[in-house]
Amino acid sequence: MTDRRWDWLKWALGAVLAAACLAGLYLFVPGESGFYPRCGLYWLTGLQCPGCGGLRAAHQLLHGNVAAGFRYNPLVVLLVPGLAAWGAAWLIRRAGGRDWAAPFRRPVFVWLLLAALIAFGILRNVPFARLAGPTP
Repeated sequence: MTDRRWDWLKWALGAVLAAACLAGLYLFVPGESGFYPRCGLYWLTGLQCPGCGGLRAAHQLLHGNVAAGFRYNPLVVLLVPGLAAWGAAWLIRRAGGRDWAAPFRRPVFVWLLLAALIAFGILRNVPFARLAGPTP
């Protein structure tokens, strides 16, 4: 099999896997279905990590409920447009187009994202600043 065909097969399998995962998340409610993973940090300490509620937020987003998704995990809802833009930039670059996302690959953006994750993780566990609603 040539390299070109192998690349096409990898992309097709990846697309099918992604669609299957999204379909499963759309059809099966996290928290009610037993096969979704539980947060180890919450299980051990009772503290919510920055990702707690992310599956439920994604489920709500897939159903068009942005406000409900925001209540479960505001960070996930706010990161979705950025992730979509990053994915589009990556696909455009792979297709041979211009690399318009190159300026955003600097270490400062990784550090900013890490700082946002840490700040969100801390703030959502401080009683007076509860960020995100129901516990996992």
